[in-house]
Amino acid sequence: MSEEELTEFNSFNKAEQATLKSPINENIDDKVSHETSLKPSNQLKAGLLGWYAAASSNAIKAGDIYHFSMYNEPLVLYRDKDSIVKCIKDLCPHRGASFIDGQIKQGELVCPYHGARYSSQGECTNLDRITCSHIVDTNYDNYAKKIHLSQYPCVEKNGYIYIYYTGKSKTNLNEFEIKEPLENTLAESYGFKTSEYEFEEVTVDFKADWARIIENHLDILHIFWVHGDTIPDKDVSKNVITSFDQSIKRESRQIQSKYNHKDKNKGEFITIKFIPPGRVVIYKGEEETSRYVQVLDHVPLAENRARVIVRHYRRFMKNKLFTRIFLFKNLQHQVFYKVFSEDYMILKTQTFNQQMGYVEKDNVKLLGEDKMVQYYWDWLNNALSKENPWDLHPTNEHTNAVHKDMRMLYPPENPKLAIQNKRTIIFKVARRILIPIILILLFV
Repeated sequence: MSEEELTEFNSFNKAEQATLKSPINENIDDKVSHETSLKPSNQLKAGLLGWYAAASSNAIKAGDIYHFSMYNEPLVLYRDKDSIVKCIKDLCPHRGASFIDGQIKQGELVCPYHGARYSSQGECTNLDRITCSHIVDTNYDNYAKKIHLSQYPCVEKNGYIYIYYTGKSKTNLNEFEIKEPLENTLAESYGFKTSEYEFEEVTVDFKADWARIIENHLDILHIFWVHGDTIPDKDVSKNVITSFDQSIKRESRQIQSKYNHKDKNKGEFITIKFIPPGRVVIYKGEEETSRYVQVLDHVPLAENRARVIVRHYRRFMKNKLFTRIFLFKNLQHQVFYKVFSEDYMILKTQTFNQQMGYVEKDNVKLLGEDKMVQYYWDWLNNALSKENPWDLHPTNEHTNAVHKDMRMLYPPENPKLAIQNKRTIIFKVARRILIPIILILLFV
């Protein structure tokens, strides 16, 4: 054990650990190595405030405004005149209006209320002064120099838009203290070579607790029961479910769980990595040779509102022409939407039971295979007790809900895209059948 780890371990307060309100039973048969067991289970250094993959690059189109939220705080993403993505608080400092129904003109954000127009001066400087040239005020120039949008650090990398979320936006990005480097969040930093894969991507929305959704994705064994008839994998089915050997590795930057077949000749079945605060990476088989890798990024929009960006990487079907011919993207999306729909009722009822106080350790008994879930909740409750991100922008029963439901854009909560995808499949299949028939009829 290193000196840093020993110091961390000695400083871990057992009394504080006992007071954590974990919603699940702590009495688990913890069969881990001596080296690992010396470390506290909530040793992850990153907390709930930090780098989040908030959107896919494809979702931020030039000239469009992308509305979302983090821990109830309404935010906006848009591209400036240099195509650099900006993340700003959805609040015009002139009169407190939202940028809903606003515009992007020549890379500048325009408020829909009085036409306040904000220009961007670059990635790490202020968004420039307000411009409401039609307003008649002898003090306008002095006023305009002092008005700036409030914002968060924002980086576009590997097709993701990352924001450094602290719950306290600032008018000057240079005032932010970045406590954890973005590299600690990247899957590539943990050995995943994205260049060797192609991927399909969907975004899904849930009216459910953000933390419960992450827990669901850390529980790999439920896929046999819930998704066995949907996932096109002969190894995943209620009829073939079996037990595995599990090993857990806990480090300062990740928690990792490996499931190995009992038959040693078969090797690894699956590996799951939790990278705080919201990324889960799942490998099918050995990490180095995995044919499937799924990366899931969880965005805590609001209470009972969460978004997940899902990427399914593959080593096969990499030829773009073949994927178009076989409608691979559309068929993959259809599977994705169905899988997450199958989880949805479970997640909503778990959220309800937790909020009602039913999911206490006296009511829920975990098995040894649930160790990773327990370690995740240890980290989460510790982070909540220190940071309380949900208290930064609290809402109550009187708060106007205008920002909540309008952001539920994706299946399974909003079925619009799933319906559209199904229609696209039907249309393309019908067209491919009918065109040869028509050509034959024309020449016969």
